[in-house]
Amino acid sequence: MAYVTTADGVEIFYKDWGPRDAQPIVFHHGWPLSSDDWDAQMLFFLANGYRVVAHDRRGHGRSAQVGTGHDMDHYAADAAAVAEHLDLRNAVHIGHSTGGGEVARYVAKHGQPQGRVAKAVLVSAVPPLMVQTEANPEGTPITVFDGFRQALAANRAQFFLDVAAGPFYGFNREDATVSEGVVRNWWRQGMMGGANAHYDGIKAFSETDQTGDLKAITVPTLVLQGDDDQIVPYKDAALLQAKLLQHATLKIYEGFPHGMLTTHADVINPDLLAFVRS
Repeated sequence: MAYVTTADGVEIFYKDWGPRDAQPIVFHHGWPLSSDDWDAQMLFFLANGYRVVAHDRRGHGRSAQVGTGHDMDHYAADAAAVAEHLDLRNAVHIGHSTGGGEVARYVAKHGQPQGRVAKAVLVSAVPPLMVQTEANPEGTPITVFDGFRQALAANRAQFFLDVAAGPFYGFNREDATVSEGVVRNWWRQGMMGGANAHYDGIKAFSETDQTGDLKAITVPTLVLQGDDDQIVPYKDAALLQAKLLQHATLKIYEGFPHGMLTTHADVINPDLLAFVRS
């Protein structure tokens, strides 16, 4: 397995498939998952001739279960370490949920200054800010995220099952077709990571104000989200992202859930490819 060691000594696992001279598509996974969450997209883009790269965030998947650095700055710096190690250029960075926050911070702070990024994609992404504050009155109350922390600390395994079998994929909807394999795969990925990283990560994805990151991004950026996202309300995410970004293309999918990259890969993948080729 391939690893890169970051400046602060953390081993980050990554996958790197496809021709080395092809345009790189770099995938950033959501909380509390791993690069495996991108299987449907990585195989799709690989079949279309691209180089596909994805890493496990620190404390997640096969990366080191360190006790520190579970914040958006370190997430972005770790992504930069992978991009620099592989010398990825003209890359398209695609992030889902927390991974969307990672993409925004990476592109703004590392990728653009280094001239490595061609485009970005934010899918059901957490920026600009999830938590409710005086400046963000429409955000999600902090009590919701406190509830996440409490449930994780009390019984992480059951909490992860409940999330995957419920709101993440919209499997709690009355007309939903539930995939047991999808639920088990989400749980498997989550339980591979460290409880500490997942606990601290709740603060990272919910309380990090990324308004400045979005405003700083100058590359063309595709913003995708479903209007039945029960994890990240699209009116506080995709709609605001499109307003803050300098060169945004927005698409809202009717009835699609937070985990639409898995449940509706047949629709999302061609849209991603069209944007990459545009």
